[in-house]
Amino acid sequence: MPYAVDLFCGAGGCSEGLIQAGFHILFSSDISDMVEVTYRHRHEQLGLIQGENTWFERADIRNLTGEDIRRHIANLEIFEGKEIPDIDLMIGGPSCQGFSRAGRRDKSDPRNMLFGEYVRVINEVRPKYIVLENVEGFVDMQFIGYKGLDLPEEEGPVYPDGSVTPDLLTAELSRIGYHTLKPRILNAADFGVPQRRNRIIFIGYRDDMTPPEYPKPTVKPENYLNLLDAIGDLITDSKIREKNNKQLRQFQIDSKNGRTPGIDGKPIPAPKKVMNNELPGSSDLVTERFSLFLPGESGSMLKKRVMELGIDISDKPALIEMCCEKLEKTPDEVIALYKSKKATVAEVEVLLTKKNIRQRFDPTQPSATVVSIADDYISPWEARTFSVREMARCQSFDDSFEFMGKRTTGGLRRRVEVPQYTQVGNAVPPLLAKAIAEEIMKVL
Repeated sequence: MPYAVDLFCGAGGCSEGLIQAGFHILFSSDISDMVEVTYRHRHEQLGLIQGENTWFERADIRNLTGEDIRRHIANLEIFEGKEIPDIDLMIGGPSCQGFSRAGRRDKSDPRNMLFGEYVRVINEVRPKYIVLENVEGFVDMQFIGYKGLDLPEEEGPVYPDGSVTPDLLTAELSRIGYHTLKPRILNAADFGVPQRRNRIIFIGYRDDMTPPEYPKPTVKPENYLNLLDAIGDLITDSKIREKNNKQLRQFQIDSKNGRTPGIDGKPIPAPKKVMNNELPGSSDLVTERFSLFLPGESGSMLKKRVMELGIDISDKPALIEMCCEKLEKTPDEVIALYKSKKATVAEVEVLLTKKNIRQRFDPTQPSATVVSIADDYISPWEARTFSVREMARCQSFDDSFEFMGKRTTGGLRRRVEVPQYTQVGNAVPPLLAKAIAEEIMKVL
């Protein structure tokens, strides 16, 4: 059986895909205590037991060494009296906050340097193959005064200012005896995930190993799975559900039956009650605001539509009451104003929220990239946000995969807490990880 190590493992999206491809996860690590609870719970479900046949280490990679990893693997019960095997694959996704184009792109963010720590651990463990995944912004992030890894025979070089991460990574891996394939952007939707999610993938291989290939798409764009395929059975309103999702779709069936096998070779079916499907309570005002969005429409698109075409809010009493108070107008005046196409930008902003990135998904399309903030996405069929389970479906997690801990968080706590929504949004889609792992499996 091929063996793998998963660093920066998060809730376990990569691990799920690797297990589906036939790998045994011997060691995994992440810095978050909230992630640890979810990850270990899932692995216990699969029969991967701490200290017996796998080890999870909660650690900052800056404090994690190859010696630590080998020691924990050697101490596993399955290797008692045996020589520990080579690691066939090491996969990791260093923290992406500093690279993400959706964020501030902070060049001074210390998390940007974690890929260098990943290279260090690769050198210390010497796996046959390595994979690094990250957001698209990883490819063009520039560094100033980046210093390479110090080796016994060579001090790390200082790279020219403006060097970008792919060049740094390729050069650093070459110094420690690894070839790399040219990095490639893979879209999860091409591999059966009902979500358009682009990730930059680096594949490297030890000098003595056969070069692998990147996976080829298994789904054509015209056949992408859409949101109805993915979550139509999770529509809350029974009448809307029966109208749109008259029978279970194959993706829904697979999600319920399970794709990830346990150590007995059998996947775990979902319990009768759908887990992680609780919905946050919303006020009438919030619900009415959500109802203004058309399928596929973002906040900025909605604002433009209201200004150019007008909108009828006569059936939305909470919105009318709020606008009357803010604009000091009567209900009839408020209704007439928004119908008239003459509302000013300021008046439209009273009606709507200022969160222009919020989007109501189109049921006939895959979801856009889901991230960690729950109220960014509105159901195609109902005036509400997505549940954790709906987001997990969009990521291709099995329904038996239970996300643990608090559902969401806010404010400054976002910097340290990793609740369920964040666990899902930060994950690599298992089916994407599976496709990559299967290509590695071919050359082992």
